[in-house]
Amino acid sequence: MSPLKRICLKLKDKNLDALLVSNSANIRYLTDYEARESYLLVSLKKSFFVTDFRYFYEAKKRVPDFSIKLIDGSLFKLIAKLAKELKISRLGFEAKDLIYAEQQKIREELDKKIDFVATYDFVEELRETKGLKEIKKIKMATRMAISAMHFAKKIVRPGLREIDLAFEIERFIRIEKKAGISFPLIVASGPNSSFPHHITSKRKLLKNDIVLIDLGVDFQGYKSDLTRVFFLGRIPSYVRKIYSIVLAAQNAAIREVRAGIPIKNIDKKARQLIIQKGYGRYFGHALGHGIGLEVHEAPHISEKNKERLKAGMVFTIEPAIYLPARFGIRIEDMVRVGEKGCEVLSGGLDKSG
Repeated sequence: MSPLKRICLKLKDKNLDALLVSNSANIRYLTDYEARESYLLVSLKKSFFVTDFRYFYEAKKRVPDFSIKLIDGSLFKLIAKLAKELKISRLGFEAKDLIYAEQQKIREELDKKIDFVATYDFVEELRETKGLKEIKKIKMATRMAISAMHFAKKIVRPGLREIDLAFEIERFIRIEKKAGISFPLIVASGPNSSFPHHITSKRKLLKNDIVLIDLGVDFQGYKSDLTRVFFLGRIPSYVRKIYSIVLAAQNAAIREVRAGIPIKNIDKKARQLIIQKGYGRYFGHALGHGIGLEVHEAPHISEKNKERLKAGMVFTIEPAIYLPARFGIRIEDMVRVGEKGCEVLSGGLDKSG
């Protein structure tokens, strides 16, 4: 079933006549088109793609399932006009995305008889489970990220600056793989690796350094996200110990993944192992996050999430230990949930450092 049909079924279920979609990832999900500064008005009768002159003619070619409407004047008046034409009584909007000022402007233009209803994660909930076409794109993005990590392993060496290494990896992705990046690459060396989201700096890589690389590839809108740690020389025994704990925590979590399991159990499995080894306070973030059209999306793999895993979910598993001012170890892979287990999409990527 197409995403558009799924949305229409959900509209009926939630007693809504239409939904105003403003989130760019949700628009891409429903249209398979990278919309910029555009909106969707999805209704049970007819659906509209609303954009300005810059994207109007391109959208007419690329978005066949929607009637394309040109913003010629006020966007808010146009939305109100379309709602009136469709005889909408209850119009939903994305409360987390549509800013307050825009909400108010649209309310002012709408017929007083139309209820303008806040919705939360209306489309995002459907995006949690991936269809076959989406999985195919995610797998391609993951394969490209694996290639980029292999490339990084070949060129990482003492003397390079973090920003130089990041530049060469991004160059490889863009030129050799003809793809985009999911997010600004993280290269964190030495004590910088103790910062979970270090901003890549001009620090030079040194002999015997730990180098943490976090990268992702964007393939046709779908993202990947992988982290590996490389060692430039001798690996002290205490570093090997921390690395083995993090790897064991990840393996324990992966073994737990299958449809029907409470999400919090996945986080708990990895976190308890790290706590038992005495490093619980050095693992301060969630175990993972959903990934697809956005790098961070539902489901959130944390000890607070009481929802259950569903077949088709794709997310990262990335336990870590960060020792302040010393070093950090994070190992991140992507998995797809199955009925009886999971597929590690990045399983072919070496974890030996």
